[in-house]
Amino acid sequence: MLKNKVAVITGGTRGIGYATAKLFLDNGCKVIIFGSRAESVDKALSQLNEENPNYPVEGYYPNLNDYEEVEKTILAIAEKYGKIDILINNAGISSSTPIDQYTVEEFEKIINLNVVSMFKCIRATVPIMKEQGEGVILNTSSMVSISGQPSGVGYPTSKFAVNGMTLSLARELGKDNIRVNAVAPGVTETDMFKSLPEPLIEGIVSKIPLGRVGKPEDIANAFLYLASDMASYVTGEVLSVDGACRS
Repeated sequence: MLKNKVAVITGGTRGIGYATAKLFLDNGCKVIIFGSRAESVDKALSQLNEENPNYPVEGYYPNLNDYEEVEKTILAIAEKYGKIDILINNAGISSSTPIDQYTVEEFEKIINLNVVSMFKCIRATVPIMKEQGEGVILNTSSMVSISGQPSGVGYPTSKFAVNGMTLSLARELGKDNIRVNAVAPGVTETDMFKSLPEPLIEGIVSKIPLGRVGKPEDIANAFLYLASDMASYVTGEVLSVDGACRS
């Protein structure tokens, strides 16, 4: 579905990002993953090479809060591959700190990575996509961007902003043949989720109409659809992948 495409995936070393990278590779895409540090990137690349030594994948670890570093990396990728077809902004962090314990520093850290760094990656990539005459930008939102969450206000605030940026850029960039969409995962089976006590997991699952938590592959499938030509007339959408869990 993505034969000969080139995709950059931030937060691509584990969880949803890693599953998306693998699925894209299986569908003929050349993939560049971004991680937070060299060790995590090297580990992810090693795992992918174990899956298939012929995967066309490489990784970088730019500081996503440093625009000059982001732009330099994006331009180097475009020069090497001749294009960037797909940008997936998946890097992000969460928290559940109550408001009366929330520090300004914690709030700013979440906003900076989940929103500001996403803007920086998009800002560096859009001129390349405009010049080549097409492109796809996909952003990782969350179910809490629709319903909010009981504590940890920084995370849902950031994801509401992700939705706003997605819808606005879809309207702005449509004339340039650049589609912009987001995927809003629900509760997903990540390493953090697996470490929760079993009774707590059972309580969470009981609130999901489909009766299970999502797998990273479920979210990756949504990204694959939106990145492919099957979604050529889909832009400005926030696709919920949450088993109908809305709270």
